Amino acid sequence: MKRVLLTDYAWPDLSIERSLIEGAGMTLVAGPSTPASAEEIAALARQHDPHAIMTNWAKVNADAIAACSDLAVVARLGVGLDNIDCEAADRAGAIVTNVPDYCVEEVSDHAIALMLDWARGVSALDREVKDGLWNPAGARLRRVRNLTVGIVGFGRIGRRTAQKLAGFGCRVLANNRSGTIEPGAGAVFASVEALVSVSDVVMLQVPLTPQTRHLVSAGLLKQFKPGALLVNVSRGVVVDSDALRAALDSGQLGAAALDVVEGEPQPPSWMLTHPRVVLTPHVAFSSDASLEELRQRAAEEVVGVLNGQPPRHLCPFIQA
Repeated sequence: MKRVLLTDYAWPDLSIERSLIEGAGMTLVAGPSTPASAEEIAALARQHDPHAIMTNWAKVNADAIAACSDLAVVARLGVGLDNIDCEAADRAGAIVTNVPDYCVEEVSDHAIALMLDWARGVSALDREVKDGLWNPAGARLRRVRNLTVGIVGFGRIGRRTAQKLAGFGCRVLANNRSGTIEPGAGAVFASVEALVSVSDVVMLQVPLTPQTRHLVSAGLLKQFKPGALLVNVSRGVVVDSDALRAALDSGQLGAAALDVVEGEPQPPSWMLTHPRVVLTPHVAFSSDASLEELRQRAAEEVVGVLNGQPPRHLCPFIQA
């Protein structure tokens, strides 16, 4: 009987996973709901010797992969692959899959919601009113239609964000690895440096790779349009937190709206009290609909691969 190890999960129960995996005649073994350490995940792999590993946030490192005698697939319950040692999986003959498009609507919505919160002052004004200050004359708000928005990373989520921004009448610039933006995408290509120099809002929607780690550095922040908003819905370490603090304190950067931060789930302490930082706890992907879709599609992918079917979402660089 094929065994599937689910390392961790961010939902109340495993009804969807059990229905699909056990319904296919396979065994599901679940780790703790809160992500365990990489060492504990490796120990679980040694104990259960799974044919498939499904992981949400927990790290699946080379030790965990090597502990499996007949591993066929490591499936990410999500989009990013930075918590999986993809090279080790490749060496072991296991494929890596993800669910790359389950939360396109949610993440693009969240990025725009963070922008609107800044432009219209919703969070800041809410705090003022609750602190006893009723001062409409002190509001410094923005007309959304007049904003230039730069999107760094123009994949599925970036393109959908641009489509939604079109409804607000914003000018949209975008940067991607290909260096071209297809006609009708609602954006104009710009280098990262040119994009940040003219954008009122810079949205980060890139995967975490060696090239994007600390992409937003002290040097790049100095090139931002003074007073701009930085929105990060990608990965926390795309932004150098120390450089971000300096840019905010100097006034070079107007504000930061972050769904992801370095060191999560413990953000740097200064972020918790900074008046021009808005934080959400890595939930841009989340909705009732997206989580149900994610869980079902990831489980179906694992069942299919273990039954000899080709994966629907083989992560491309694993094929090289």
